[in-house]
Amino acid sequence: MSEQINHHRRSFFGVAALTVAALEFGGSVVASAQQASPKSTLPVPKGPQHIEFDKLKQVKAGVLEIGYAEAGPADGPVVLLVHGWPYDIYSFVEVAPRLAAEGYRVIIPYLRGYGTTRFLSVKTKRNGQQAAIAADMIALMDALKIEKAIVAGFDWGGRTVNIMAALWPERCKAMVSVSGYLIGSQKANENPLPPKAELSWWYQFYFATERGRRGYDANRREFSKLIWHTASPSWNFDDETFNRSADAFDNPDHVAVVIHNYRWRLGLVKGEAKYDAYETALAQGPVISVPTITMEGDANGAPHPEPSAYAGKFSGRYEHRTIGGGVGHNLPQEAPEAFAKAILDVDRF
Repeated sequence: MSEQINHHRRSFFGVAALTVAALEFGGSVVASAQQASPKSTLPVPKGPQHIEFDKLKQVKAGVLEIGYAEAGPADGPVVLLVHGWPYDIYSFVEVAPRLAAEGYRVIIPYLRGYGTTRFLSVKTKRNGQQAAIAADMIALMDALKIEKAIVAGFDWGGRTVNIMAALWPERCKAMVSVSGYLIGSQKANENPLPPKAELSWWYQFYFATERGRRGYDANRREFSKLIWHTASPSWNFDDETFNRSADAFDNPDHVAVVIHNYRWRLGLVKGEAKYDAYETALAQGPVISVPTITMEGDANGAPHPEPSAYAGKFSGRYEHRTIGGGVGHNLPQEAPEAFAKAILDVDRF
């Protein structure tokens, strides 16, 4: 049955238990004459919302035991929501009940290195490369016996759902992606950017050093809060909202996965051979054929491309929405109604 929403303290039940963004996008985006649609007039909720996931589930999937929240009827059409860095499943805490109320089964997993997700073996490489994270999500769908899902995400999660739709289109009914097309490659990332663009990636170069690794490890919360402020300069989140997510960064593998992710992008470390074929395909900048809505906040302070730069990467039915009202990088949490509506609408494409 659908979840009910308590307007004083909404909660829903689940279980037990990344302009100048050529570096981010591998320099592979293609300019297009297709224009973005006008800004949405959807309302944007104001003020902090202290909603909680009551419980979490755990499932063995591939090399991980993945922690995830779940909402909605078990037999409903599936929506997979994928978070980014430095965020967690609470980016979708107001999106999930909206979708559950419409009859969807909503799955919100912690990525490797976050929250209650753990590697099954100490011998497994703490790998943050893009293909590994996408493969984790396919393994999760397999473990939960989900044949096909609407996939949606932002930041690392946006890249992840892009990769899923590019490499496994038969598993993706439709897609919602914040900041559009995020697939990159180590080869493309060898190209330097203009100084202003490089400045926006300061943390990536910091992470390339041992000093940066130690600094992030020692200051996970302070570092992450700084990124939240710079990426979403108009978002007035409070300490309770931040701390609720920051607990996910206490994961014992968090620093290793994050550092490997950013070093891998620059070609400073290797990935794993088992993902080589995927990365070869992704380096070609594959076109995505599944129905897609891309989104952007009008106040996104993180590196991101203009919508016209990636519109040509989508060959199926496609629409872009810019969400006004000072919405930043963490669009699902800052504008949950607009994000949920995009998922409902793309399912009707």
